[in-house]
Formats: sequence, structure tokens, C-alpha cells
Amino acid sequence: MALIDSTYSTRDAIDSLALAPFLRGEQPFARQAHLDRARPEALLRPANSRLVRSVADDDSSALLAAGDGWLLRATRWGGGSATVEVTAVSDELAVAVLAESVAGAALEASSASTVEMGFWHSDSRRPARRRRQIEAPAWADIRGNYAVAVGDQLDRLMNLDPASVRGRLVLLHGEPGTGKTTALRALARSWAAWCQVDCVLDPEVLFASPGYLMEVAAGPDGESADGRWRLLVLEDCDELIRGEAKEAAGQQLSRLLNLTDGMLGQGRKVLVAITTNEDLSRLHPAVVRPGRCLAQLEVGRLSLDESRAWLAAHDGPANPALGTDGATLAELVAHRDGESHIASTRDFPVEVGMYL
Repeated sequence: MALIDSTYSTRDAIDSLALAPFLRGEQPFARQAHLDRARPEALLRPANSRLVRSVADDDSSALLAAGDGWLLRATRWGGGSATVEVTAVSDELAVAVLAESVAGAALEASSASTVEMGFWHSDSRRPARRRRQIEAPAWADIRGNYAVAVGDQLDRLMNLDPASVRGRLVLLHGEPGTGKTTALRALARSWAAWCQVDCVLDPEVLFASPGYLMEVAAGPDGESADGRWRLLVLEDCDELIRGEAKEAAGQQLSRLLNLTDGMLGQGRKVLVAITTNEDLSRLHPAVVRPGRCLAQLEVGRLSLDESRAWLAAHDGPANPALGTDGATLAELVAHRDGESHIASTRDFPVEVGMYL
């Protein structure tokens, strides 16, 4: 019997009840199906089943249903995806119940403009991963948002295949608003055939917890059965990879390096992408040493001429107030859209960090 305390939720109760017959050996066979987009009206259980428990919140819902010799747990996520798990007294029964539960439940496949991305986080009990469909632009459609020099290098990155992987770290650095995150979404689409992209929401916790790190390194279902690579995206990891990180972050930097080319990373098809606002000269030498980085790109401003050309191509103002050093993509979008800030405070120095 699981220990129940103040952190135990109704969702946890459904999870415990669903696993109990399997753990006791009464229903030793299990089958699972994941739907990227489930129909809202789909029951996700046989029509003649008995509903045992049901719980819902703003972001998800779960139910527990039972029948003769089987138990089913169905979970819906806010992004429209769903997971159905069945335990049964025989494998044939588990397969049959699962097939009936998901028959006709899936919506048509998502358009080519979206990709499935996993999102890792560590809750109070164990690491968790949620799958969501995200909008991912085609690289050809956004290439003009980047300076010519960085665009040429991103061309090479977007066109890589598994046989061309040399180094395990993709490092994108530059000031906020230059399009680093957008480039990574385009990369997820370009590499979709051979690489699954996951975003780690709490990288500082990931590298502080060996158990969390081991689970993420192995993947949600162990090593990928389809042989695809995995790209772990860590955004805004300035404090982890800057020059003084070894003293400030203790073992966290060492574990990151171990994942990219140490014992932990051996035999695993895992790449790590890091975005940072730090200048390259401030990063730890071990992070940028030759051979570790698959790509090391400074995603900077468009030059003055490139900025004017971008605005002309995107119906921007004819005579924008641009500095001699050009503009970031975010600044150009603001010029194009005529954005004005609503503010009642004096200007203060802004610390760089968080969203790029």
C-alpha cells in the first residue's frame, strides 16, 4: 500500500489503483497506446466498461475503468494528446480492450507545420515527461530573419543527418530577441525524421539530481526502439556554463560534460542544445573546447543594411529609427508592427535571462 501524505493527489490515487493489479500479479499483462491528438468526444474506454474513478483539472483529466479481467487508465493532456493503458489477465485481452478503447479516437495527423516535443520536469515524486504538438516553422521560411553569416551556418546544421554527427553539444549564444528559440523549433522540424526533441524545463534540477539525469538520459521508455536520436534542449543555462560555473554549480557542470562526451553519454544517441545570452568569451573553456560542440553559433543582430532589407520585405516603415549596429529580430518585429509599450515606471537596467 502506498504511503499517503499531504502531497498525495486524486491523480496519484488513480495511478496507484491502476498499477495495483499489475504489481500483485493478478493482471500481469499490460498494453499502452498514445494519441497525439484525441477526439474530445472519444470515451477512451469500452462503452460497456464500469467507470471506477474520474478526475479533471484545468490542464488534464484521468479516468479509471474496469471490466471482466482487466483495468484501464486513460489520461488526457491539455494539448490534446492522450495515453491509454490497460492491464489484463492475458495479453490477448489487453490487446483487445486497448484496440476497442482507441478505435476512432485519434484525430487526423497534425499538419507538417507542427512537431511533437517532449517536456521534462521533476515533480515532488519523480521525473515526468509530457508530449505536446508545437508549431515549428520551416527553415526556408524564416532564414531571412537571420544575418547572412549565421544563416549559412544554420543551413549546415538544419541539413545534418545522423551519419554527420560530430560532437554532442549545440550551443546558441547571443543577446535576447535574436531568434535562438525559433531556430531550435525549426531544427526540430528539419530533424524530425531522425531525432526526437525534448525540452527540459528545470535544467538546474536535472544536473543536481543523478536519478533525474539518468532517467532523462535513458529516455521516457528506455533507449529509443526506433533508433532515433534525441536532442535535449536547455534554455538560458547561463549560470551552468559560464566561466565560474565549476565553483558556483559544483558537480552540475561536470554532469553536463559527462552527458555530452563522458561515460554517461557513451552508447546513447543523445545531443544537448543550450541557449545562452552570455558572450562566448565568458563561457567555461571545457564547454567550448574543440570536439565537444556539434555547432557553436552566435545568433546576433542583423546588420543595418540587413535590417532595412528585412523591414522592406515585411511591410515595415520606410524610415525606421535604427542604430548603426542594426537590430535584433524582436526589435524589427516591433518596428514593423508599430508596438508601443504601456508603462508607468522609470527605465531601469534589465537583467538578461529567461525567454530569448
